[in-house]
Amino acid sequence: DGGMPSGHSATVTAMCVMSALFYGLGSFQFAVSGILAIIVCHDAMGVRRESGKHAVVLNEMIRIYEKLFNEEELTDVELKEFVGHTPLQVVIGGCIGIASAVVAWLLWFRW
Repeated sequence: DGGMPSGHSATVTAMCVMSALFYGLGSFQFAVSGILAIIVCHDAMGVRRESGKHAVVLNEMIRIYEKLFNEEELTDVELKEFVGHTPLQVVIGGCIGIASAVVAWLLWFRW
């Protein structure tokens, strides 16, 4: 849902690296996993992060409305504000994905 590191980025990056190691850089598997990784990472720090920014504004608007009109509690639901990832969180997730794929690759062929 957000936070450090991006688990989504780590997962798709590991899948992409593993497909490159198993099938090669010119393979269909690598191409599909690479495209999926790009889409997921872009979504994590783009669309989802923007929806979190919208939630911040809407929650503040509700608080202001409650103060202006002396409403006790307009709604008991507060929108989740921390939804997406920052670019740094996505990059760290990607690095963890690469590292875990390389470790898994080395363990796969050592045993």
